[in-house]
Amino acid sequence: MSQSHPRISKAVIPAAGLGTRFLPATKATPKEMLPVVDKPAIQYVVEEAVSAGLDDVLMVTGRNKRPLEDHFDRNYELESALQKKGDADRLAKVQESSDLATMHYVRQGDPKGLGHAVLCAAPHVGHEPFAVLLGDDLIDPRDLLLQRMIDVQQQYGGSVVALMEVAPEQIHLYGSAAVETTEDSDVVRVSGLVEKPAREEAPSHYAVIGRYVLDPAVFDILRRTEPGRGGEIQLTDALQQLAEDEKVGGPVHGVVFKGRRYDTGDRGDYLRAIVRLACEREDLGPDFRTWLHRYVTEEMQQR
Repeated sequence: MSQSHPRISKAVIPAAGLGTRFLPATKATPKEMLPVVDKPAIQYVVEEAVSAGLDDVLMVTGRNKRPLEDHFDRNYELESALQKKGDADRLAKVQESSDLATMHYVRQGDPKGLGHAVLCAAPHVGHEPFAVLLGDDLIDPRDLLLQRMIDVQQQYGGSVVALMEVAPEQIHLYGSAAVETTEDSDVVRVSGLVEKPAREEAPSHYAVIGRYVLDPAVFDILRRTEPGRGGEIQLTDALQQLAEDEKVGGPVHGVVFKGRRYDTGDRGDYLRAIVRLACEREDLGPDFRTWLHRYVTEEMQQR
């Protein structure tokens, strides 16, 4: 029988990565600040957390990440200049990011992996369940993945991961979950997890994507977790221990996601995300779709 568990209110966004796949653009600019149309990628992620009712956001940052803090802070000089010009539309856009949520920041001193980044959030989170959103994965706001995960966590307790079925040749890029069906068609019980397995060693084609709702018991496990794949402390390894013994911190469930996801951590997918989102914008879409159609049908055929 299902039971109700405490509703979560805090979100953690690890943002300490170096963004090496986007060099030289990320030499002096955080990868999270790269624009997706006209907003930095990180703003989409914070907006997703807020839409799910999580307005207490902790960002785990590193060196050269000060622009992230500046983006979600007030810019009085810019706001004053826009007010004097009477530019209410742009003023509203500037103020939007600073009014989104209550933002907090902590530095991850050493790049020891995602598990270590999550562990940096322990003093802020305390003994409450919490969400983790990775900045490379943008979930379309029309697909309420995080909200669904929170509902599943409230029903079953424990932890919840987001899963997406991928092609067998891609599973080595993700954590892979061994799963069991439940009464809900989009919810599975996770019995095991493997970080970036070889194709022939993957327990399934269900890949863990960048959304988690975690029981605070994960912190004690992460403190004891030795560096794993890549010499880093892997969150997947900690979740594996939770999946093996639900007495530690409750069961681990997965929400199978079949919606729209934009991977901005890969250059090709980043470009595709911009095109898809621009096409769907009311202010940009009509003209942009017309140009894109002409470009594909005419100019590309000449190459």
